[in-house]
Amino acid sequence: MHITSWYTHNFEDRLEGRYITLKHLEPILDSYREVFNISVAGVTQTGLEIPQVVCGQGPIKVLIWSQMHGNESTTTKALFDFFKFISSNEQNSASLRATHTFYVLPMLNPDGAALYTRENANKVDLNRDAQHLSQRESVVLKRLFDTLEPDMCLNMHDQRTIFGLAEGFPATVSFLAPAAEVLKTITPARKQAMALILKMTHFLQDHCPNQIGRFDDSFNHNCVGDTFSSLGVPTILIEAGHYKNDYNKEQTRCFVFYALIALFAPEDVKQNDIIDYKEYFLLPENKKNFKDIVLYNVRTSRDAILKTVCFQYNEVLKGNTIIFELYVDSIEVDLVVYGHQSFDLQGGKILLNSHENIDFDKKILTIFDINQNLMLI
Repeated sequence: MHITSWYTHNFEDRLEGRYITLKHLEPILDSYREVFNISVAGVTQTGLEIPQVVCGQGPIKVLIWSQMHGNESTTTKALFDFFKFISSNEQNSASLRATHTFYVLPMLNPDGAALYTRENANKVDLNRDAQHLSQRESVVLKRLFDTLEPDMCLNMHDQRTIFGLAEGFPATVSFLAPAAEVLKTITPARKQAMALILKMTHFLQDHCPNQIGRFDDSFNHNCVGDTFSSLGVPTILIEAGHYKNDYNKEQTRCFVFYALIALFAPEDVKQNDIIDYKEYFLLPENKKNFKDIVLYNVRTSRDAILKTVCFQYNEVLKGNTIIFELYVDSIEVDLVVYGHQSFDLQGGKILLNSHENIDFDKKILTIFDINQNLMLI
């Protein structure tokens, strides 16, 4: 069965939406106890267990972690799609299990996941704690890295809707082969990571054309990926970004799953026989050039100057649901920016919540185009 068809009928439907916590994972992990080696890698600052999944029996050791940032759950969903595939009876899954052993921390930061915050319970960004190792979660990951001595690492994240590419497409999936030092030398480990990234992008271009980006590779020794790269291990950062009308990132999750399958190359995935790592630098670099909603050519006062008014959603946890609340982000003249939704007001005025005043601190419920007598949202 072709992998795209398999995914449509078999993705892990017990996980959905943006709010994914340890409580969501635990029953699914329990269902795999007869299939995978499920254990506890350590505990968080508040004592929550950090689950570890080991699957496969192959010689290539792969260390993967997700939800290092608690509010970045898309790649966690994709990993559970991946678990479902490699536990299936598909011929390619058997081959994958025979060639690789995967050591996976599907949720490194359960405290942050429960709070829906980037940081952990101590308000520490775990991806800036690679040197100090001040947090229990950081120690768990580094201890596993040191013990395992992996052949490859995958550092899996979400990226905000503000990231796009120069041509005006959103950066739906982005990759990075982290630098190993300040000069960003192309070390053997980075070269291997770049070639592996190209394996993924070659496949994804058929499904998500022109929306694959490359993250900035400025070196920061406090970042985990940079640290592991500096230790000579091929490390790949995978960032799940925005796809049109997909704020719950279910389509992006699918693309991340495809990337994982392409990376480990089951037989039905098209690959080039020879990949030149230098092609990595032809991938477009991410830019902060998108807003959630953009209104062009808006008249905000009596003068003749037309402005661009931009809006962004804030993600707010209410109960067990993420609510997207819209706020004014910026008002600029001649701003070069793209919108996931955009409208040309052609010199018209707007009403926000039925008022002419533009307030940065108030949640926006309605945007009304006065000239066209049209409710935009």
